[in-house]
Amino acid sequence: MPHATAADGNRIAYQVRGEGQPLVLLAGQANNHTWWDPVRADFEATYRTITLDWRGTGDSDKPDEVYSTPGFAEDVVAVLDDLGLPAAQVYGTSMGGRVAQWIAINHPDRVNRLVLGCTSPGAKHGYERSQEIRRALADPQRTDSVLLELMYTPAWLAVNPGPHPVLGDPDMPAYAKGRHLVASNRHDAWDGLPSISAPTLILHGTDDIFSPVANAQLLADRIPKARAELIQGARHAYFHEFRAVAGPLVLDFLAH
Repeated sequence: MPHATAADGNRIAYQVRGEGQPLVLLAGQANNHTWWDPVRADFEATYRTITLDWRGTGDSDKPDEVYSTPGFAEDVVAVLDDLGLPAAQVYGTSMGGRVAQWIAINHPDRVNRLVLGCTSPGAKHGYERSQEIRRALADPQRTDSVLLELMYTPAWLAVNPGPHPVLGDPDMPAYAKGRHLVASNRHDAWDGLPSISAPTLILHGTDDIFSPVANAQLLADRIPKARAELIQGARHAYFHEFRAVAGPLVLDFLAH
């Protein structure tokens, strides 16, 4: 598996599949590239898809140090550099959407079109999940079951028993999980969002309470060339359960 070397010397594993223009797919917090496995084929028929393992996950280095969403963005740029790509389409979901904001803010020349899914501008200005959900997720005996309910509808789970690749990297060290949580919680791209120049599509499920749906219009109003599309009935993993709706929306947006 190829690795890029970040500015601080850490090695970032990445994966490339498909042919065509480059499309970077960015996973959620404490997850590796397998987050995209259920839907990657929808994009690789048209695009050269690029995923990576965040530092702390998968085959990337796992330093026990401060992580941040701007820092993760620099890791993505290191991958683009390693591939010799001056720019790419960028699609980030959940924490990956927070990281994607920083790529578009700090490296506008590297992003052709931007898709932000089930994400937010950060806690200071965005809408955050309730304390009830936070408490439930903090219970190690309930974490996976709570996450599943936040990700998918009961009807879908009833006929799709899993395994589900959006519940976190099972081999991730505990310290790295903590570092990811802090990085995501400290995200605040509010001041930089008006400077994003890439055309931007924002996707969100109407029933997402993990990252509340109100964040979608907040981002759309803050980013100059952005529009929001809400997917009716979808929860946080809209891109998986509602792939028949979300995939075509993304492909159509990227093609124009």
